[in-house]
Amino acid sequence: MSKMKVGVIGATGMVGQRFLTLLNDHPYFEVSVLAASARSAGKTYAEAVGDRWKLSTPMPEAYKDMIVLDAAEIEKVGSLCSFVFCAVDMKKDEIRALEEAYAKAEIPVVSNNSANRWTPDVPMVIPEINDAHLEVIAAQRKRLGTKRGFIAVKPNCSIQSYVPALTPLLKYGIKEVVATTYQAISGAGKTFREWPEMIDNVIPYIGGEEEKSEQEPLRVWGKVENGEIVKANAPLITTQCIRVPVTDGHTAAVFVKFENKPTKEEILEAWKSFSGKPQALKLPHAPEQFITYFEEDNRPQAKLDRDIYGGMGVTVGRLREDTLFDYKFVGLSHNTLRGAAGGAVLIAELLYREGYFN
Repeated sequence: MSKMKVGVIGATGMVGQRFLTLLNDHPYFEVSVLAASARSAGKTYAEAVGDRWKLSTPMPEAYKDMIVLDAAEIEKVGSLCSFVFCAVDMKKDEIRALEEAYAKAEIPVVSNNSANRWTPDVPMVIPEINDAHLEVIAAQRKRLGTKRGFIAVKPNCSIQSYVPALTPLLKYGIKEVVATTYQAISGAGKTFREWPEMIDNVIPYIGGEEEKSEQEPLRVWGKVENGEIVKANAPLITTQCIRVPVTDGHTAAVFVKFENKPTKEEILEAWKSFSGKPQALKLPHAPEQFITYFEEDNRPQAKLDRDIYGGMGVTVGRLREDTLFDYKFVGLSHNTLRGAAGGAVLIAELLYREGYFN
């Protein structure tokens, strides 16, 4: 079976680089076009990136000599691929316009960007949790006037450290959640070489992150009604988001209160047994175990556990009863794999298997 040709828009940035390492030798997809800003267009990928390769994994040889195109040349990019991943660094209104232009040109877009996360008929998907939201694509295509083109997006990277753990507990009536996330510098697209101010430092503010962390889970837990996604009205979530001197991996300290308090054993069983469509379909980047619980008091740790199942698994630990809330626990996810490029690739694998790219 021939592979589907795919483009990466914003290929020179950190998330774009992650896309390329994940798509190298992918069983479904073959990267046929790389695109970025006009200043990178016309250069080979190696020249365009220069000394800004940010990953510990080397740049794949297959892409070094590919000529980078201008992402604004939609017709040219679209003639070379069947769909695109988007991870551009632009203003939100510019990103919305660019992604919609690709979709209207009948080129589906799987986006890492936040610009379309609250567009009512754009699905924002964690594939194990709300794959049913993909059905809203039919309404989006009707609005756009397309037969094939659409936009699908992944949520904010930080919520993947606690939303997966909360989801199988919704049946117990979660009332209130307090979550503090401790977020790696790669979430800002940085390395320690580029951001020495983060060494031996903690910054207690990440612009816009707390609003995303409090509201996006409700959209993930929402329902499709009348051709749009209506967010859930509960639970009440409050967060703080802190930048910490860690390369990769977002950690969350979570407190939760229930309508019907489960036992600790019931929570552990809910986590152990929780899986979704990616596991049922055995998608290439689906972790065998979506949520892994550690009994040790000092786990999960970013350095030890962020790469579980190729960085696509979510880890949890320190579940215990609380004096003010019912329970508290610690969660961890890899922010540029599960939380960014890997999450988008998993969405694309699901879309491919469900026939949305046909």
